Amino acid sequence: MTSLPSTQGNNGEMARDSSVTRFGEIVRENAWHGVRFGDLVVVNSPKERRQRWTFVAHVVNEATGDEWVEVRGGRVGESKGRSFLPELIYPSGARKGSRVMGLSLATAPQLALE
Repeated sequence: MTSLPSTQGNNGEMARDSSVTRFGEIVRENAWHGVRFGDLVVVNSPKERRQRWTFVAHVVNEATGDEWVEVRGGRVGESKGRSFLPELIYPSGARKGSRVMGLSLATAPQLALE
């Protein structure tokens, strides 16, 4: 079994790692559709939209086909771990006041141009 990356980097920020970890049928990727471990994301849900979230992992259960995105954050000073459907995860610049604009990362990946 592969160990998970540490959650803190040298500066107290979240460490960035783009590895893939497999636990039986569960596959966790620390990079997904242009975001990496520790990048800011927006969760498009009424309560979560007002909170601050960072991307942790994209997870797929290969046995059932279920997938979800793990994030960490919450209100100021909180560091809750939560998981949401990929369709609810947007890039950090998608929030305009209390509204979320544009397409989710599941629909429109933020991949770098080569």
